[in-house]
Amino acid sequence: MKKFARILTASLLVLSIAGCSTPASSGGGGTPTGGGGAPSGGGSGDGTVQVGIVLPTKDEPRWMQDQTRFSEGLTQAGFTNQVSFSQGDSGIERSNVETLVQKGAKVIIICPQDGNAAAAAVEVAKESGATVIAYDRVITNTDKLDYFVGFDSENVGKAQADYLISQTTGAGNPLYLYAGSVSDENAFNFFNGAWKELQPKIADGTYVIVNSSEATALSDKNELAREDLAKILGQISIQNWDLGLAKGKAETDLIGAPVSSKGNVFILAPNDGTARNIADAFAADSDILSYKITGQDVEIPSIQYIIQGKQSMSVFKDTRALTNAAIQMATDILGGNTPTTTGTVNNGAIEVPSDVLEVQTVTVDNYKEILVDSGYYQEDQLK
Repeated sequence: MKKFARILTASLLVLSIAGCSTPASSGGGGTPTGGGGAPSGGGSGDGTVQVGIVLPTKDEPRWMQDQTRFSEGLTQAGFTNQVSFSQGDSGIERSNVETLVQKGAKVIIICPQDGNAAAAAVEVAKESGATVIAYDRVITNTDKLDYFVGFDSENVGKAQADYLISQTTGAGNPLYLYAGSVSDENAFNFFNGAWKELQPKIADGTYVIVNSSEATALSDKNELAREDLAKILGQISIQNWDLGLAKGKAETDLIGAPVSSKGNVFILAPNDGTARNIADAFAADSDILSYKITGQDVEIPSIQYIIQGKQSMSVFKDTRALTNAAIQMATDILGGNTPTTTGTVNNGAIEVPSDVLEVQTVTVDNYKEILVDSGYYQEDQLK
């Protein structure tokens, strides 16, 4: 309840900034009008922008929700702003940053498509004198990054693994592993957090890995080196978090799996979009008797899947609190103050001053308390 209170408090703060916006709305300060980097937001009469935001795609509900909160929240706070989308392309991401620089942005908030490639966009922003905040995903291998605001990615994976373990009895349970895109540093962190919890249960025979020979070969090793993670993700990652690829990978795994590796199965899926598509593939296999599958982001379609029994859980990263933290950072910077941080995150080059938020596990048993009672969703949105 202590964590819930902290999240609820942060949620109320962002609602006070963003007026009466709702988490599922997609209008607000402006609506994207096509094209990979099509902008939206509250600009000034002369076209200048104080705060620029670059998000990875407009094709997932999560990022459209964030667009609305940023546009409305920053406009309500009195700052001209523009939100652009990279549409899975690091070149578009850099072009978006260049446009924001040309419009005079003093703070640029980037959720990178590719954490390593985004370092080039950071360089462009810093050359103009802008302050750069990495949002939700760390931008790696650059000493120019000013701040990071996000969630503890390993704790996300830990929550997913802990849920699976809590639902498991006996020995020899088939375990299917999936991870996000290798271009996203979070994918490594999510999986690493999950592995630290799952590995002892793999080593003692509770689980048998079905779809990764590399993970099986490393099943006696709890602390994985980067090269170990790269080997495993090389087999189980879903490039660009693509939903069609997620379903195709699951279908391929099921075609190659013997009947003895089916039955009652357990599935580590990295996020909600991939989880739904992987779940659909498993549900269509007549040899699958039941499955438990993880997710994250509490997207409305996934909460509906959870209610219907087609997805087991989702990790709640309260993006109201996240956008509020980023807006507060921008407000502090533009006001000449040093933003409040909770620690640092190593991005491979430096320790980046960071504001790291808590996560929660959402299931069919508690979704009303966590999501509806807190005002994150209206109950009729989940029907």
